[in-house]
Amino acid sequence: MSKQDQIDKNRLPGHVAVIMDGNGRWAKQKGLKRVLGHQNGVKAVRDTVEAAAELGIQFVTLYAFSTENWKRPQYEVNALMELLVSTIRKEVKTLMKNEIRLQTIGNLRELPKNCYTELMEAIELTRNNTRMTLNLALSYSARWEITQAMKKAAAMAEAGTLTSEEVTEELVSSLLCTADMPDPELMIRTSGEHRISNFLLWQIAYAELYFTEKLWPDFRREDFYDAIISYQRRERRFGLTSEQIVH
Repeated sequence: MSKQDQIDKNRLPGHVAVIMDGNGRWAKQKGLKRVLGHQNGVKAVRDTVEAAAELGIQFVTLYAFSTENWKRPQYEVNALMELLVSTIRKEVKTLMKNEIRLQTIGNLRELPKNCYTELMEAIELTRNNTRMTLNLALSYSARWEITQAMKKAAAMAEAGTLTSEEVTEELVSSLLCTADMPDPELMIRTSGEHRISNFLLWQIAYAELYFTEKLWPDFRREDFYDAIISYQRRERRFGLTSEQIVH
């Protein structure tokens, strides 16, 4: 039985988040420049997105560039932005063919103008696709996101449209970048690191975490299937006991 056949299509996570880690180490191991690791990571993105869409997963969020990544050497940042632009341009046809909608979260005002323009054009072109939503976290960090949500709440309070009694978990969720998406039920991180790295901290409160030693450029659809199989073998209790879940 293939790995794909082992997956129960009736128990899929509705939203999978992925920290794509290990591009630089992959390149270093091969004596290559770090940017070549990022370039080779595009294949992993394609495999992961296609595998998720074929299974029937509705949302996939990829941690593509964090707010902290701006601190990297300028040549690497420039190369990453150029790669992002060229990849979006190349993949739009594939997104349209597979009925995948592109969205993004993060401080997009920090992106270079040409990158922002390509991104907005792709989002507009794919906005009516309904098979799956591919969400790119760009210039994103969870602390930035939560800070922005607090600013929105403060502005509402100053305007007299929000009282302290009205601040609920639902309200906080509605002020986050992912307000129109379900919370991730599975978070995957590659490269063997066991960290969350400031990614969707509010949203993954009850997500199942899956860590793999594979470096991102080596991650393929079979590895994605492994993550889904691991998720389906777990008992998700949300603070309850096993007996409560059964009954």
